[in-house]
Amino acid sequence: MDFYLDTANIEEIKRINRLGLVDGVTTNPSIIAKENRDFKETIKEICELVDGPVSAEVIGLTVEEMVAEARDIATWASNVVVKIPMTEAGLEAVNILSKEGIKTNVTLIFSVSQGLMAAKAGATYVSPFVGRIDDIGEDGLELIQNLKTTLQNYHFNTKIITASIRTINHLEKAAIAGAHIATIPGSLLPKLWKHPLTDNGIEQFLADWESVPK
Repeated sequence: MDFYLDTANIEEIKRINRLGLVDGVTTNPSIIAKENRDFKETIKEICELVDGPVSAEVIGLTVEEMVAEARDIATWASNVVVKIPMTEAGLEAVNILSKEGIKTNVTLIFSVSQGLMAAKAGATYVSPFVGRIDDIGEDGLELIQNLKTTLQNYHFNTKIITASIRTINHLEKAAIAGAHIATIPGSLLPKLWKHPLTDNGIEQFLADWESVPK
């Protein structure tokens, strides 16, 4: 499973990248706004730091606006991926862009049918939001399982980016379900490598070492 960082914070990306855990980065307008920096400048800097795909989202709502923005964004770096919302206009834009060789990530996926439509339109990636699905009383991880099965059934090359991950359980279950990618907020990532029993074990080893004759 690839790990993408769901952030636009440069220092956070540098820190996690030093651990060898960053396969890509995803952003959205809300994440970019938090950094209070120029959008293009931020994306280009992230693309220089990370070898893998970096998703940058369009804000236009019409086909023409999305396509124009996407064509511009695609020139910023060789590893940039254009994020497109799951709408009728979004699907048309993805269809156009895919034929031009521009990689796309269709975001705000909440059902198998939406993921399937995006794949058929030519999406490189689809991003189902597990946390937000859980918020409305449905099972976000079941969506990951069902979408993976559906894409495999029909031999689509579209990859699943499990998004809106909020807990360790979300990540582990998405991995078990076979999701290709998990996009993880920087605040959650340290919890994935920490465990109280590990901390206790280290403390015990150090305490025992003090008793060893020197």
